[in-house]
Amino acid sequence: MRADGKRLKNTDPMYTIVPHIMPERNDTLNAITIDIPLEPMSAYIKEQREKGNNFSHMDIIIAAYVRVVSEFPALNRFIMNKNIYARTELPVGMVVLKEGGDVNEETMSKMYFDVKDTIFDVHNTIEEFVNENRKHTASNSTDKIIKSLLSIPGLLRVGVNLFKFMDKHNLLPGSIIDASPFHTSMVISNLASIRTNHIYHHCYNFGNTGMIVTMGNSREVPVRKGNEIVFIKCMPLGIVMDERLCSGAQLSVVFRHFKRYTVNPQLLEEPPKDVKYDVVYDGRSGRHAKKQEK
Repeated sequence: MRADGKRLKNTDPMYTIVPHIMPERNDTLNAITIDIPLEPMSAYIKEQREKGNNFSHMDIIIAAYVRVVSEFPALNRFIMNKNIYARTELPVGMVVLKEGGDVNEETMSKMYFDVKDTIFDVHNTIEEFVNENRKHTASNSTDKIIKSLLSIPGLLRVGVNLFKFMDKHNLLPGSIIDASPFHTSMVISNLASIRTNHIYHHCYNFGNTGMIVTMGNSREVPVRKGNEIVFIKCMPLGIVMDERLCSGAQLSVVFRHFKRYTVNPQLLEEPPKDVKYDVVYDGRSGRHAKKQEK
């Protein structure tokens, strides 16, 4: 039993074999672009702001992801040392620019969600996370461990190699996993905030992140309506994922559900009626109750 997951022993035989055929995460990466229509999201954001809720596109994207995890728990699995694990938490990593907008001053850490979260819960978690991490004086656990590794010549190489060995053999302490932005269900980056197109960002071999999503500059996408071709403004998402987690057929359903929630964010205002679990976990409660870094 790892601090962040429980080994699954009764999965589909094909998915038990695949990690032995493709042991490294960079063997297994698939990429896709999903265009999310902006008009429904923008209308919803405007409606909520009139009610006093300062929602953003990021809130909707992450809330939609949390909701599809509640329906498809395989999204929240990971592979370690050729074994399949169900994650016992739902962490999402994110890069945050420090106040002032200098692109050289950024930090990366992670937030913890619960599969039963509504969009209001997701918004509150993101807002607290961003507010704390944007401060110039803020130093989260990720920053602290990096500074420690850089404090003594040669420690970085030894420390990282030791972490890799311990992680592979399920010996990495929970405190290090909590500090690591490489141990997440998903990492998201809003490249549109720095006026950049979406990219396909690799998932790291270190850690266990199974999906990385980038939000890019809006663009017009041709869509057939009746006998006409019309252009609608969309936010492109560049998504890279570890194909060992679930089948392409299942992912196609996942992305249809995900897109449905982004164009109908009202569906995220209530908790899911039926949650499917690989393992039951406590989300933001328990040891993650105060995981938004101070």
